[in-house]
Amino acid sequence: MTQQAVDGKDAVERVVPLVNIANALTVVRLVLVPVFLVTLFAAGGHDAGWRWIAFGVFALASVTDTFDGEFARRWELVTDFGKIADPIADKALVGAALVGLSLLGELGWWVTIVIAVRELGVTLLRFWVLRHGVIPASRGGKLKTVLQTFALGLAIMPLPAVAEPAVATLFLLAVVVTVVTGLDYVAQAVRLRRAAMR
Repeated sequence: MTQQAVDGKDAVERVVPLVNIANALTVVRLVLVPVFLVTLFAAGGHDAGWRWIAFGVFALASVTDTFDGEFARRWELVTDFGKIADPIADKALVGAALVGLSLLGELGWWVTIVIAVRELGVTLLRFWVLRHGVIPASRGGKLKTVLQTFALGLAIMPLPAVAEPAVATLFLLAVVVTVVTGLDYVAQAVRLRRAAMR
């Protein structure tokens, strides 16, 4: 990927290397997904020690999501690979946690299905309007990510039963925000298509 910096009449073309810290963190997150699943299901999936390890892996992977984007923007390390791999890594981590917890019987499949359908739908919408423009990530979308990550982190930890109502409430809030922001993306996509057709 190249970027141009214009100074007066001189234009300097800068090549952003594919191998950089931002992309490395994205790859680390992808690699941590199978590691997370192994630790989540270790010893039948209900051993407290292994669950803390699974939480540690999940938390580490989630932190890389914060820093890879920050580094890419701050140090101008945005690449086409990063644009594609970053959302894939995000969805792989969240999807693995949702499916894993549902398979262990600790999270209703309806939660996993609603979130999965929304994420897949928004991804397809972005491809649908790609030639007309880009649907940017909204504040609601970022809030959705935070709520999902926080709820999943709490669900992965071997917390006492007394914490279950709080975790369930947080998941319900995450699902509501997930659906609402999904509908907002649909509205944005329709407006973008109509504007382009005019």
